[in-house]
Amino acid sequence: VVLCDNDVDRQMERFDEETLEQLARMFVGKTGICDHQPKTANQLARIYQAQVEYFPGKTNLLGEPYCAVVAKAYMVRTESNRDLILEIEAGIKKEVSVGCSMGRSVCSICGAESGTCTHVRGQTYDGKLCFAELKDPTDAYEWSFVAVPAQRNAGVVKHFGPERAELSQL
Repeated sequence: VVLCDNDVDRQMERFDEETLEQLARMFVGKTGICDHQPKTANQLARIYQAQVEYFPGKTNLLGEPYCAVVAKAYMVRTESNRDLILEIEAGIKKEVSVGCSMGRSVCSICGAESGTCTHVRGQTYDGKLCFAELKDPTDAYEWSFVAVPAQRNAGVVKHFGPERAELSQL
């Protein structure tokens, strides 16, 4: 599962590489749910490994080398989640989003805390895009299946199929 990356997202925010490294460690052991609804009955999967991966030749919106937190998650195959697993395998349930807390959000133009300056996210100033740089993560809560993720590339990237009777890897 690609959880998050260093690209500018739909909310005009992005994580830098250092923050992604910190988040990768924080997401190990976290639960996968649906639509960021933190209910026990809503738990679907759990992350057992996460790391920052680099994709040679791919760049982000800023022209920098693209990287992302890529996690491995497991899900026990039961009768109650049979339809969900089929939807994942068919690519219907694919997009994900993360729930996390950040210590800082910094303006890409002037370096001030976001919202304290006059720069507007999404606007260009002297050829430079304004966005919020998310820094200093304090917690990673969960990752969720969603219809439209803030991060365009976040989602299930591969899985093991029916030959794995007990577990399905996302």
